[in-house]
Amino acid sequence: MLRVEGIDAGYGRAQILRGVSLEAPAGQITCLMGRNGAGKTTTMKAIMGLLPLRAGRIILDGEDLGRLPPHEVPRRGIGYVPQGRRLFAELTVAQNLEIGMMTRRSPPEVLERVLSLFPRLRERMYQRAETLSGGEQQMLAMARALCLRPRLLLLDEPTEGLQPSMIALIRQVVERMRDEGVAILLVEQRIDAVLTIADQVVFMENGRVMERIGGEALRADPGPLHRYLGV
Repeated sequence: MLRVEGIDAGYGRAQILRGVSLEAPAGQITCLMGRNGAGKTTTMKAIMGLLPLRAGRIILDGEDLGRLPPHEVPRRGIGYVPQGRRLFAELTVAQNLEIGMMTRRSPPEVLERVLSLFPRLRERMYQRAETLSGGEQQMLAMARALCLRPRLLLLDEPTEGLQPSMIALIRQVVERMRDEGVAILLVEQRIDAVLTIADQVVFMENGRVMERIGGEALRADPGPLHRYLGV
């Protein structure tokens, strides 16, 4: 389980997160929602150690990650698919996946399993990442994160700009990871996706957590969506 306890973080002198606390249990999809600028991506970066904490703690299965250098965080079993994918564009598909494999010294069978989830990547192994379509690049970003054998998977807008078939594939993989006990923290703006797959939803506003609500309760009463997103 991921526990974020009262974290403050920001960029330079600008404080963005103010006392953010949330939990992402193993085997559940926790969706982080809010308007643009609410602090969702900043929260993801803070968890990954890309922003220094000014206060608070980040705990994964009892270990405090908040003071680790950024390169050590993925080695604890955290896969991160950032908004914009952040692939190594001039490297091949195989080389991008190898970077994920090396991070936690994953055995070869992990790569085989990942390619079984994304069979199109097997056909593109020796293409450079920059030559892939947008959907294929998103598959590669997901696959690279899964090569870490993650206990926690952070996904920042993973379906943004994708065609419906790609969205369906990403969703299937996310649900499969959840069913296998991975804790998933998902930033998503597509209301239909959140209402379909969320086990719990955390609403953020102005760098603060405003409300936590179970997925079933939100499906029964979508009022918080109007309150926090204006939809």
